[in-house]
Parts: sequence; C-alpha cells; structure tokens
Amino acid sequence: MKPAVLVAGANRGIGLAIADRFHGLGYEVFATYRSGHPDRPFRWFELDVREKDGIDALFNEIEKSEATFEALICNAGVTKDQLMLRMSEEDFDLVLDSNLKGAFLLAQRASKTLLKTRKGSITFVGSVVGMSGSAGQVNYSASKAGLIGMARSLARELGSRSIRINVISPGFIETDMTAELSEERKEEILKSIPLARFATVDEVADLAGFLASDSARYITGAVIPIDGGLGMGH
Repeated sequence: MKPAVLVAGANRGIGLAIADRFHGLGYEVFATYRSGHPDRPFRWFELDVREKDGIDALFNEIEKSEATFEALICNAGVTKDQLMLRMSEEDFDLVLDSNLKGAFLLAQRASKTLLKTRKGSITFVGSVVGMSGSAGQVNYSASKAGLIGMARSLARELGSRSIRINVISPGFIETDMTAELSEERKEEILKSIPLARFATVDEVADLAGFLASDSARYITGAVIPIDGGLGMGH
C-alpha cells in the first residue's frame, strides 16, 4: 500500500519543496494551504492549523484514503516581527497559536493515526532563531524554541510505539523573503555563515525526506541544524 504524508504549509517555499520531494519518493501527498496553491498532483486542503475541527476533518479524509499514513511535516506558520516593546499582545498570540499550538494540534491528531500502525514520524520545521534568539522576533523565536521542547517530550511519549519525532532547524534559506534583502544585508549575513551561502529549499527537503525514511529509523528527539554552520549545532 502506498505511504502517505501530510505537509502542513505546503503552498510555497520550504513546504512546497518538501511536498515535491515526498511525491518524488512515491508518497501520496496531502498538502495544506491558507490562500492559494500551485498546480501540483497533491491532495490539497485549505486549513487553519489553529482550528481543531478542520484538522480532524482532514485526518478523516487521510484515513479514508487507500494510502497508509506514515509522516507528518509541520511547516505551517506565520511571522509578525516587531521589537518587544512595540509588539502587540495580538501579534504575540497569533504567532504562538499558529506556529506552536498549531503544530501541537496536528501532532496530537496525527499520533492517533500513527499509533494504529505503530510506525511513522513527525517532523517539525523549526528555525535557528529557536536556539539563538533574534531581535525583533520574540514571538517567532519563542514559538520555534517551543517546538524543540514539544518534540523531545513527544519523542519520550511515543518512542515505545516506534513513532519518531524530530526538528529541522533551518538557517537562512533562498526564498522569496531572503530575496527581498538588500545586497548589503546579504553580505553581512553571509559573513556569519562558514559555508558562505544560503541553503536551498531542496536541501531542506532532502533532510525532511531522510528523517521520514528507514535510514533514520534510530533517530528521534533530535534537533538537526541545516544552516551552513551559522549556529554551530546550537
């Protein structure tokens, strides 16, 4: 039976590259978006990850399919950057609810399905700022740091059932957002990266595919940086 993966936040950037990679690996890809999506042979679902009812409905569809659910990739999230003294409570709550609580709700529901087969993996897409912090990103950094604690707790809870939980921690990636940076800012950032370049979304997708594969069957509770040495593993 064909394996299935759910990629939350798959309409662009890292999420789209991950969905493409799993499709290439032979998975039935269930993919979520908030506003529009590209033309890909995935099973697309509009989803706000903060809404439990929508998540339940999506997993009902996954369970009714002929594929066997084996992997969840939590990539959905938002940013609302601002210095702490100017940050509104609403923007803090929005980022934590979307990036951390949303990942919790997805993982909670996915676990119920994975426990039936006693096999599978959940991968959270974090960020280097979850470990290093970032001025102007108190909410975002906190949400990504929270993913680490959540992943390691879930790894302890679900490990005996052969369900693995890991975190990918990207640094600077070649995306629409980094493309908007000035050349001066890019040069400044590159000086802090030993490999002296940004990662590609395909490199992140390679790591996501590996973590869901049998080659990673003894890896759980790990935070794996993909940052060119920016954080030196921290």
